[in-house]
Amino acid sequence: MKKFVLCGAFRILQENILHKNIEDEMKKISTYHISEKEGKNIMNKSVVTNKGTVEGIEKGGYVVFKGIPYAKAPVGELRWKAPQELDAWEGTYKADTFQNMCMQELPKAEHPFMGRFHKEFYNNPEFVPGMGEDCLYLNIWVPEHEEGERLPVAFWIHGGGFGGGYSSELEFDGEAFCKKGVILVTINYRVNIFGFFAHPWLDAENERHISGNYGILDQIAALKWVANNIENFGGDSKNITVFGQSAGSMSTQVLCSSKLTGDIPAKAIMQSGISCDADVLYTPTLKEEEEIGERFVELTGKTSLEELRAMSTEELSEAKAKLDDEMWKTGRGLVVVPNVDGYVLEKTVKDVWKEGTMKDIPYICGVVTDDLGATPDEVKEGKTGILMEECKRWAATREEKGTPAYLYHFAHELPGDDWGAFHSSELWYTFGTLGRCWRPMEQHDYDLSEEMVTCWTNFMKTGDPNGETQIQEEKEKWESYTKENPYVKIFK
Repeated sequence: MKKFVLCGAFRILQENILHKNIEDEMKKISTYHISEKEGKNIMNKSVVTNKGTVEGIEKGGYVVFKGIPYAKAPVGELRWKAPQELDAWEGTYKADTFQNMCMQELPKAEHPFMGRFHKEFYNNPEFVPGMGEDCLYLNIWVPEHEEGERLPVAFWIHGGGFGGGYSSELEFDGEAFCKKGVILVTINYRVNIFGFFAHPWLDAENERHISGNYGILDQIAALKWVANNIENFGGDSKNITVFGQSAGSMSTQVLCSSKLTGDIPAKAIMQSGISCDADVLYTPTLKEEEEIGERFVELTGKTSLEELRAMSTEELSEAKAKLDDEMWKTGRGLVVVPNVDGYVLEKTVKDVWKEGTMKDIPYICGVVTDDLGATPDEVKEGKTGILMEECKRWAATREEKGTPAYLYHFAHELPGDDWGAFHSSELWYTFGTLGRCWRPMEQHDYDLSEEMVTCWTNFMKTGDPNGETQIQEEKEKWESYTKENPYVKIFK
């Protein structure tokens, strides 16, 4: 049996120790198990982080760490504040359970549109954890690997329109990535009114005189936690790929447009959510978000920030539902979203794109047939809509900078109904979790999933989705998109 390595044994780990209790705990660790195969392959369920020891669950060929906290619980006075650094803990943290999803309204089965997502991703209670404001946790899947090896890291940001979603959704799992030698990290971040509420009252208590963007700050805090700790799990802190779908893709674009992430992202994948010229991700000004926040406060009937912080999560959610209903009737749709606050974002994501100042790294960008902004006629004809045009614009900017962008179109119509290739349908395939799906999957589905997992993990390793594996040798080479060669990979 392989075991994952803690490089340099205890010496390097001790260099990360900040508190004597952690040092004492290290001495107690006895779960390091070396295989009979030359003693070079390691897998361990106990790892020392910069805040304490975590213990995961050993599976066949990998270890999963569920529900590791990466920031203090944003409750009480910490509601609507940037994530705060954790205190070190004593003993061993049992990372064996997925923790709370952040506060949100789950899709209802009877909803004319959202009911689809309930049936697809929220129908198995085993994968639906509790819900609460104490929700800043992440999960890590670590494969067996050779001693001293530094594995590439995939950092996943879930979608949900900035109003929902969570890190342990039914379709998310790291086993398929582990089989390809890639560590997967999935995170929770504050959503809805808890993650993006902006208001002058909050500006007044903030040293930068800004508010909102707490959900994005959560993502950044989690990303920095990974960069600071992942080498103790066997990962390469210099080879982290940030990727996401829908609002997760939009978040990825924000992280690749923000100076706060520095040089951490080595690569990025944006699935069904990118803005260049179009308003797929509209990043309002802080003032615009504050105006929305003021209307929200009116709906609560409260007259002070203290009263707002004293409200229950249920009361706040009810007021947010009223705001959503009001906004949809006016045609404004999603309004509680990331804003240009001069700190997280100095400019809109569109302005950053126009200036070409996003992270100068390799990208994969793509869409599904029935995606955001696609017209009924385009879907009927199997054509891509505005999102693919945005991907092409993004790729053109990358070509000017000399870094590649690989474009794809997921056109596979899923079996079991007539929904076709709908928004988020590719997730079963990119995570290799078809066995969890209620649909009557066939051999072609599994072959397609294997191809996509291979492309994604190849890209995470090297920045190129083409690999040396047999499955890729049998396929047409996935070329980067250029003006002379406008290549789009079709997954069908």
